[in-house]
Amino acid sequence: MTDTVPLSDTLRSLAGTPERAALLDSSPRSRVWRVDVRGGGRVIVKQTVEGNGGGVAADARYAREAAALRLAARAAAPGVAPALLGADLAARVLVMEHLDDLGPADDWLPAYADSLARLHAVTGPADAGALPAWPGPTGADAGSFLAFARTLGVPLPQGVDGELAGLLGRLDPAPHHALLHGDPCPGNDLRTATGVRFVDFEHASLGNGLVELAYLRIGFPTCWCAMSVTGAPLSEAEDVYRAAWRGLTGADVPGDLADACAGWLITGDALVERARRGSVDHLARVPAEDFRRGPASARERLLHRLTVVAGLARDHDRLHALGRLSDALAARLLERWHALRPLPAHRERPSL
Repeated sequence: MTDTVPLSDTLRSLAGTPERAALLDSSPRSRVWRVDVRGGGRVIVKQTVEGNGGGVAADARYAREAAALRLAARAAAPGVAPALLGADLAARVLVMEHLDDLGPADDWLPAYADSLARLHAVTGPADAGALPAWPGPTGADAGSFLAFARTLGVPLPQGVDGELAGLLGRLDPAPHHALLHGDPCPGNDLRTATGVRFVDFEHASLGNGLVELAYLRIGFPTCWCAMSVTGAPLSEAEDVYRAAWRGLTGADVPGDLADACAGWLITGDALVERARRGSVDHLARVPAEDFRRGPASARERLLHRLTVVAGLARDHDRLHALGRLSDALAARLLERWHALRPLPAHRERPSL
């Protein structure tokens, strides 16, 4: 099967001569091989292919991943991503070090949070333009969220329009330059003997690291595996992240976690898999259709996000009206759909 692995002569000189290759499970947007090379080494070969990449073309996804891996290589040992051994732009092929994944552990969150902070901290203002800016929520997302409330017959609190406008302004990624993974989900984090390393950087960007730290509270919004992290495990993981960031940058994490969570709440595309994003108003679908992705349905994901934002915004000067609206919407969802379940409290492997 080695003859199917797209390795140019240049890449073979860097990676070695392939002797055995196994095609691994991956998304429809890529082909990935585990390759044993002459002399006993092993590498990963990834080819980015055309396919629905959530509006991002194959060339752009390849370029993002290559750039992100080069930036991530700045992290002090232990690394936060596989080493990039070679790249073939014409064939959209990357050759990376092979990582032995030990599988998830019950206490996986602290190591995950530490590596996430170290990943975010490798870039700074001097890296502006090295990757696209994080594509946060837009005015259309805010309008869709308010329309969703009207559809469910929930009155809009006074001032919520202005709060959402202010939220969008505060979520502007322009002042921030953290290296964001783009999809830091279970399955894209490998637990190795030297720590957690992230893979699959096809949608990497630059922005505020809080929008990915928020994954822990808001239920892993872009992920197949939605889950609820609460109590001591959540507090510990957030403390680990903040301590790691402070140790590397000498400053506290900028921004407001409540803002980051609220941004994910109003983003309808965060209810569906990447291939379906940007196609229709997914929040508008929820009253009529409880579409499922992985272990949780859209209404269950949304109920979790509403509950989180309601709690964070209850005493928040700039999100008070949004918090009241979120609380009322959560109550309305439970009133109309009694069988909605909480998100799972444990991680599951994604189904590719």
